[in-house]
Order: sequence, then C-alpha cells, then structure tokens
Amino acid sequence: LSPRPGDSYGVLPRPCRALVLLNPQSGAGRALEDFQAVVQPMLAEADIATTVFVTERPHHAHEKVRDEDLSPWDTVVVMAGDGLLYEVVNGLMERPDWEDTMKKPLCILPGGSGNALAASINHYAGNDHVAKKKLLTNCTFILCKGLHTQMDLVSLSTASGKRLFSFLGFGWGFISDVDIDSEKYRRLGNARFTLGTLQCLAKLRVYQGRLSYLPAVPEQGTPPAPRDPPTPVTNGQAGRILPPAGTGAAGALPADSLLVPLCQPVPAHWTVVPEEEFVTVYAIYQSHLGTNLLMAPAAQLHDGCIHLFYLKAGISRVALLKLFLAMAKGTHLDLNCPHLRYVPVRAFRLEPRTATGIMTVDGEVLACEPVQG
Repeated sequence: LSPRPGDSYGVLPRPCRALVLLNPQSGAGRALEDFQAVVQPMLAEADIATTVFVTERPHHAHEKVRDEDLSPWDTVVVMAGDGLLYEVVNGLMERPDWEDTMKKPLCILPGGSGNALAASINHYAGNDHVAKKKLLTNCTFILCKGLHTQMDLVSLSTASGKRLFSFLGFGWGFISDVDIDSEKYRRLGNARFTLGTLQCLAKLRVYQGRLSYLPAVPEQGTPPAPRDPPTPVTNGQAGRILPPAGTGAAGALPADSLLVPLCQPVPAHWTVVPEEEFVTVYAIYQSHLGTNLLMAPAAQLHDGCIHLFYLKAGISRVALLKLFLAMAKGTHLDLNCPHLRYVPVRAFRLEPRTATGIMTVDGEVLACEPVQG
C-alpha cells in the first residue's frame, strides 16, 4: 500500500514466515498453479517462507485458523476468492484470543472469480485498474513490500441470533441474486457476473421491506444523536450484553454499541427510508464489489464508514443496465438516476417483509431475515 497521511503502518519482519491458505477450487480452478507460477518465485526473492495449506472442503480454513496455534507465522495469506477470507475472519473471531490474533496481518491474493477486496487494495495502493494475472502480481508485490495497515470490519447480527463479521459487504435483492445465481458459471471467471446480470435483468424482481440507518453525517431534519450510546446488543437479543472490547471477560466479542435489539424500533435519531419496495440494497465497506465493479469510489480501508446503496422499485431494465455498465468506471452516481440512493452510514438495519430473496455477506449466502450491522 502507498502510505497516506494520518495512516499508521506496520512492516512485516525479514525473513518472514507466511501461512498460505489456498482453495484449489476457487474461480476457474487455477489457484494452485497460479500460486506456484506467479506468487512463489516473488515471495522467495523477498525472503518470505511459505507453509501452504490446501483446503479440501467448505469451512476447512475456518476450522484451521480457529483451532490452531498461529504463532509460528508472521502473516496469514489467503489465495482464493473473497469467500475464503470471510471464513478466515470469522474463524479468527471465534478464538478466545481473538483480540491478539486479529492483530496478525492478513493478506488477500486474488484466486477467485470476484476478487473484490484484492481489486479494492490495488485501487487504494494507487495502481491502475487491472485483472487476472496482473492483479495477482500487484497484490503479491504488496505482500513482498510487507507494509500493512488497519481495515474496518462490520459486525452483523441476525434475527435468528447469528453474529457475523464482514470485511466487504452485505446485500439483498438484485446484486445478491446475480452473485449467487451466477455460481454455476464460476469456470468463466469474472465473465460469470456479466452472464448472471443479464439473466437477473430478464426476471427483474422487487423486494419489500424496511430499511433504516444511522447516517455518518446527520441529515437535515433529524434530531441529533444522544450523548450516551444505547444499550449494546449481541446476536439480536436483549439481556445478554457484552462489555466493550478490552473491559470484559477475556475472549468476549466487541459490543455493538450503536445497535438496539432487533425486537425494538430503531433509535429516534436514525433515518427510516420512506420507500418499502426495493430492487436491491447493498451495504459495502470497500471500493470494489468485483474486479470490474467500482461501487464505492469514496471508500477507504478504514474510514469507519458503511457505504449504503439502495435502488428503489420502478427502475427500468435499460436504466439498471446503464448503472451497472457505469459502475465499471465508478461513474454510476454521475448518472443522477432518481431510483438510486447512496448514503454513508455508521449502522443499518434491514427488515424484509417476507423471507424472499437471497441475502449475502461477503458473497456467501445468508438466510433471508431481519439483520443489522
């Protein structure tokens, strides 16, 4: 990464020991050969020794980082799509020593079909937009330089009591449909999303629900936020309150200090969206939604901000397609589409009216139910 004023950076030690978690099924199934051909020679030259762990099943990486002693390694490297890093982050957060373990630098090397975080980091580093082998080379070079910095995580709670940690985005509706419906074309690499978009456009659906949020900057006409934070909530349940990180029992997860339980109305200083019919709702915390989708040009790695986008019902297929084509360059907001809203927020809540449509977190499927983050 290129240092920016005000950011704090660490540097990996030399020589450096890296645990590489690799999914051989990722993307077009070339992750292992790409690692051997592109990555390993560069790391050897940079004095980075690797231990490669090839995953054999879903949740394999999750279990590995949750249960193993990670002290022999200076960094954990994920060579796969965003889904494997999601597994790793949530596995690390389940450890009793998560506060210390989460300080260990994580690195993403693009080996999937989406590669949103890798594309975002390439963008933050000031590099030109690239894809495939060039993106992999750029990300490997960032690892070789060894400069690391903080990244925001978003804490999500669902009505059924799940607590999840997300680094990329949460979605419902059209964008999530494209992501999951196109899984069957994953051998096509990034082209799977183009095909998926066209298929979902053909059967454009509308989703009903209530969306609320805490704006990052107070909006006109809303009461100011109260001085005392509301009672924190864990897993959407009142009563089981976690102290803020570092104050409670060892291993206690951080408190969701901006949220009230899902069974209660949102606080008065939140905004409730008047519309209740959506084509898509997407809360993203990085710049890119995919290698070729610059969704939140204003996003940074740790800006403390959730970039919330929602598309109201009534948009035509042609207008929707224009938005997606403009998103390749990050110019979709310049179209001033009346159906598209973008607002930077600190927290949000989504309550679907019925359990219809796919919800995703970091590209992985979630049951459709009320959720807040």
